[in-house]
Amino acid sequence: MTFPAPQINHEREARFIELAFLNPNNRLLFDRLKAFDLPNWTLVSGCLFQTVWNVLGGRDPLAGIKDYDLFYFDDTDLSWEAEDVWIKRVDVLLEGTGIPIETRNQARVHLWYPDHFGVDYAPLGTQFEGIDRFLSPACAFGLYADEDGEPRVYAPFGYDDLFERVVRRNEAAKGEGHYYAKAERWKSEWPEITVVPWDKAL
Repeated sequence: MTFPAPQINHEREARFIELAFLNPNNRLLFDRLKAFDLPNWTLVSGCLFQTVWNVLGGRDPLAGIKDYDLFYFDDTDLSWEAEDVWIKRVDVLLEGTGIPIETRNQARVHLWYPDHFGVDYAPLGTQFEGIDRFLSPACAFGLYADEDGEPRVYAPFGYDDLFERVVRRNEAAKGEGHYYAKAERWKSEWPEITVVPWDKAL
């Protein structure tokens, strides 16, 4: 794996990891994946930031989390068949856990994203670049294992919006309708969050 630049705020990173691992599914996924050969894997998005929101709000850490998103990056074969092999291997790895996992190769997102969301999507160079384009800084996080097998966090926008529970548009994101659809779902599940309108978020 090519590792991103070190995070600046180690205290915030440690706090994030502590809260994320209060969700036992995140802990289990991390422990199994770090000993697995999935290339450039990173846990992302809802299973992380929503766990933090749950803990901050005094709720069950698993509450409201629909599924667990797993990114990996392999540009040696961009076929659906190759991705499907990894999807099935991950399913076997997690068999019996009951964790709803969605595994996606970030090297081939540009092949299906325009048809699915109606906006162009430039090819990615790493799985971390996908996180850079997430809809909101509040959800832009990736948890991975460093070269020593220790948990690390990719947080390109920092942690302020997450801990303050503010959802605002990421300037690099596309899809106003998709932003509001996601924000509406999050607001219904976590009413304490503040959603900043798309055109006032920058």
